[in-house]
Amino acid sequence: MKRKLISLFIIAAILIPLGVVQGAETIKIGALYTMTGRGGQYGKDSEVAIKIALDEVNAKGLPGGAKLDVIITDDKNPQYAVSVAKRYITDEKCKFLFGIISTAIGLAVTEVSKEYKIVFVGTDHAGTDLTANKFQKYYFRSANNTFQSMMAGAYYLKDDVKGWKKIAYIGPDYAYGRDQWMELKWGLDKLGVKYEVVGEYWPKLYEPDYTSYITAIMKAAPDILVNGMWGGDTVAFIKQAKPYGLFSKMKYFHVDAGGNYEALAALGADMPAGLIMSARHHNNWPETAANKTYVQKFYKAAGRYPSYAAEGAYVGVHMIAEAIRKVGNANDSDALVKAMEGMKIQCPEDPQGFTSYIDPKTHQIVQIQAIGTTVKNDKFPPAKYMLGNFKTYPAEKLWPNFEYIEYMTKIKGK
Repeated sequence: MKRKLISLFIIAAILIPLGVVQGAETIKIGALYTMTGRGGQYGKDSEVAIKIALDEVNAKGLPGGAKLDVIITDDKNPQYAVSVAKRYITDEKCKFLFGIISTAIGLAVTEVSKEYKIVFVGTDHAGTDLTANKFQKYYFRSANNTFQSMMAGAYYLKDDVKGWKKIAYIGPDYAYGRDQWMELKWGLDKLGVKYEVVGEYWPKLYEPDYTSYITAIMKAAPDILVNGMWGGDTVAFIKQAKPYGLFSKMKYFHVDAGGNYEALAALGADMPAGLIMSARHHNNWPETAANKTYVQKFYKAAGRYPSYAAEGAYVGVHMIAEAIRKVGNANDSDALVKAMEGMKIQCPEDPQGFTSYIDPKTHQIVQIQAIGTTVKNDKFPPAKYMLGNFKTYPAEKLWPNFEYIEYMTKIKGK
């Protein structure tokens, strides 16, 4: 299979080693990312962040002088991703599986991880299933799941949005989209919020035309519209909804992926003000030295600011490196699992005084969540709006929630 050395550009299905050093033992990580289409920016940003993390890890050193190397392949679809994951293990002798943007692909690849007993660090896909009803011991996640986002969202709707009753939801018709809606309703119910659902809309992932959904939402006239899309779908929906005046008719609420920098940059001055959003990383929050350093390193390497997907990849590489240091090698998957359970890992998004950690029972990273609104801010061009007016939610109030895991398992099965 064709190979080439470090590159910031990936052609679909070409494997790229990121960090090969001659004369040293190389521990391989097999990564899968969406590199083309509406989700392609997430993969490209993840690649840049991986390279930054590899430089940091290899400069610090690993036991026995080993070096980390990451191979990346465009994941394409679940079936193709499974075949690549198996090839990574059997042919490439990778010690870890890594990455993945789409929950649908993550759910497929976690089965490979389970079968081969290889640690799989999910860095971007957020469907709660993987750390709940579909949990298996070799899976870990380095970014928040949708339950953490939506539970924070339930607190926000309870405490910070006044006078609303009617709510509607639109999201992609697969686990990621459906989980968010189930989780938000569960959270609102637990908090005693009374509401009326006036519409549920399920476009396919990468839907090209949202006109029929937009007109149906306008007719339903909710007080709150919750959106569960991500990436280019978010951009397309906002662009198509704005001429209809949707954002002046209802509160727009999009707290898992809506506030991603990719969307803010793509929309520029067309981003409406006052939208309630969040993301798994913010370039302008928290205003800590660690976050500023990470953002500037990325900008220096790529010539652009990072989307949230980059942080999950960056943190995931450091998680693996720290586990190898604790175990002393990368050959014992069960020992690596033990090393990662409960691991504390300082992330760019951690506010002063808090350190993210891996919940030992679910292998989900536990983090503070911040929700804001779109405000004018041109300090991170080409974005003209960023999130501001942040409200924060303590990590321990959001995850783990074993009552919800039991509920989810009962509804969806294992």
